[in-house]
Amino acid sequence: MYFAALLARTEDGWEASNTELDDVETLSDLADLARDAAPDEDTVLVLIEQEDAWFGVVRFDGEDDPRIYVSNAVAAARSSYGEMLLTDELLGRDPDDNDELDTLDLDGTEDGEPEGEDGEDGDESLPHGPVGDSAILDDLGVSEKELRSLSEDALGEIAESLGVSEVLETVR
Repeated sequence: MYFAALLARTEDGWEASNTELDDVETLSDLADLARDAAPDEDTVLVLIEQEDAWFGVVRFDGEDDPRIYVSNAVAAARSSYGEMLLTDELLGRDPDDNDELDTLDLDGTEDGEPEGEDGEDGDESLPHGPVGDSAILDDLGVSEKELRSLSEDALGEIAESLGVSEVLETVR
């Protein structure tokens, strides 16, 4: 089960809204959704969580490029929402290296059969653990060390550190 919320910082404090990601297919779609939530180019945080598997924070500051943090790249890659956040730039890949013909796997597993005995896809190119900008919330009171140590109820702990627990709970 997923939970996603938008937190937009306004003159009056943080405002939260429950976010349906069903129509969001790309990071660009997510950026449009976030920027619509903050018409004055204020900071917007998109918080995404998959029960005890991974969480992600995407930060939009006006028209700047989004900043992204994902707690577990391997777990997130198994999710369409996580996959959307795991951009080539975030993973340190050269987008030109991802020619679709070069990445086709024609060993008989293209019909969804697991490659490994444990059912994992075995993508060795993904780092095991967090990826992205771990300083994404530093100026908001959540240090890199704190962010990397979060696990269960990570979004709740982030909200508590930001002083917006009650605001987040209204959309949870």
